[in-house]
Amino acid sequence: MSQLFSPYRIRSVTLPNRVVVSPMCQYSAVDGLPDDWHLVHLGSRAVGGAGLVIAEASAVVPEGRISPQDVGIWSQAHVEAWQPITRFIKARGSVPGIQLAHAGRKASTYRPWGEGRGGVADADGGWTPVGPTEDAFVDSYRTPTALTEAEIADLVAKFAEGARLALAAGFEVVEVHAAHGYLLHEFLSPLSNTRTDGYGGSFEGRARFAVEVVRAVREAVGEEVPVLVRVSASDWTEGGLTVDDSVEVARVLRDAGADLVDASSGGNTPNAKIEVGPGYQVPFAAAIRAKADVPTGAVGMITDPHQAEAVLTDGSADLVLLARELLRDPYWPLRAAAALGDPAPVPPQYERAF
Repeated sequence: MSQLFSPYRIRSVTLPNRVVVSPMCQYSAVDGLPDDWHLVHLGSRAVGGAGLVIAEASAVVPEGRISPQDVGIWSQAHVEAWQPITRFIKARGSVPGIQLAHAGRKASTYRPWGEGRGGVADADGGWTPVGPTEDAFVDSYRTPTALTEAEIADLVAKFAEGARLALAAGFEVVEVHAAHGYLLHEFLSPLSNTRTDGYGGSFEGRARFAVEVVRAVREAVGEEVPVLVRVSASDWTEGGLTVDDSVEVARVLRDAGADLVDASSGGNTPNAKIEVGPGYQVPFAAAIRAKADVPTGAVGMITDPHQAEAVLTDGSADLVLLARELLRDPYWPLRAAAALGDPAPVPPQYERAF
């Protein structure tokens, strides 16, 4: 059996294989509630054979949404809306996961198509975002309010409550979003965190918010539920986070209760010079895995089954996360299994096609 289609156990959860649906925003919710679109979108990837299906960035408070059309997990109504989706994913043999998120200073923006660009005004359903400082991400985004220490403590509690609600909704894995220029990444990066209190300055200060969130989420879900963390392993900008910094971030998050680090990059500055190419972020996962002694997930233009297999067999990562490739083809795992000579997890309803 290939590594890609071998099981992988994290705490009490066993993934049937190591193909993971990366969280991908759909910008298609009303009041943060997932609907039939999300059921079909996520359900199709479970039918397609992915071992772990992670729902998109789900805000733990309404003001944490990237756009007014983002999903969330902050009330019982959200629990009930997510339940049919998690139930369907599990019935297909996949594991449902959710990414707990707060967009920080990149909140209250228009979705990528349609209405407009930049920050959404209050009159159009927007709100004032928050961040480590009052510096906006770009001029076209709204100016954030700097969080107080009391407000930070409240958001730590909201992440924990989001984790509890996620379990009630049927999710079996939770991921904390600390990447892509959103709130926790904003605190981690010296490019965006120029605070002088206990949540800024030194590495320990800048990492404090993320550590407190991961620790609170771990306490909320108990010892049996896997907790993943997505980080931006590099800011791709001089003076920003480097992979060596992210090794240290991974160590402290591991000690706070994280089981696996999902290594992405970028998102915190519009001027980053990102060297994009096939597997361009895999070296970040490899470095964190080797130097921080923590399992990792690799993501970033992984499109070919043999490429994905090599990521695992050469020791770069423990899981492989696919994003755009699974948008193009939700049944990629079925084709990948055939390409690697493994029995494909084909639903009986589809066997005639294989």
